[in-house]
Amino acid sequence: MPGYQTRQQQVAIRGADSLLIRSLLDRQQYADPAGQAEAAGFSSATWPLFGMLWPSGLQLAAHMAARPLKAGERILEVGCGLALASLVCHRRGIDITASDAHPLARGFLLDNVLLNALPPLAYRHGNWAEPVDTRQDEAAAPGVEGRFDVIMGSDVLYERDDHGHLAGFVARHAMPDAEVLIVDPDRGNRPAFTRRMDRLGFDLHQTALRTPEADGLPYRGRLLRYVRSAP
Repeated sequence: MPGYQTRQQQVAIRGADSLLIRSLLDRQQYADPAGQAEAAGFSSATWPLFGMLWPSGLQLAAHMAARPLKAGERILEVGCGLALASLVCHRRGIDITASDAHPLARGFLLDNVLLNALPPLAYRHGNWAEPVDTRQDEAAAPGVEGRFDVIMGSDVLYERDDHGHLAGFVARHAMPDAEVLIVDPDRGNRPAFTRRMDRLGFDLHQTALRTPEADGLPYRGRLLRYVRSAP
């Protein structure tokens, strides 16, 4: 037994076919016998968050289901958790890489790819604070490398990030012409991140999100679209 309980459920995605998703049973699940999660900065309270379905993740998945396809575009999802948006992109044939710092995110992604009869999906370890690498498992995924046309994430501004690790990660991995898409449930850390992105040459365009998902519950947040064009 892995030390935690899971469930499988059919998850409705607005504008796309549903996905069969393996997730944690609830937020009370926790298992870190080798201390990998603790070494990566996950407390017992934050440990299960990667394995839950979140409204912002559903909103990002719906946005990527409707977003026009662009030939040759490379997309990276940061803090992917259960990676709904990555799975939607992958099913559309987009060149997508999912990334997360949680040691179990890769295994859950592999399971969900198989549950939905999809071909392999690229996954990389996504530690925003470079060059620290706290992984203890030699079989763990390699870190994110290269640059991407689009970097996306959902509810990734939940911490103050005083050191600007996320913006620094974007600086290392965004193409000169790039778009950063973040679905944010109106958290207070948005202004500081926007100032850092402005210093990197990204202009902010934001759209209020008020469309409820399949559960009928209201959503209050916004799509933050940061765009940079090469000179």
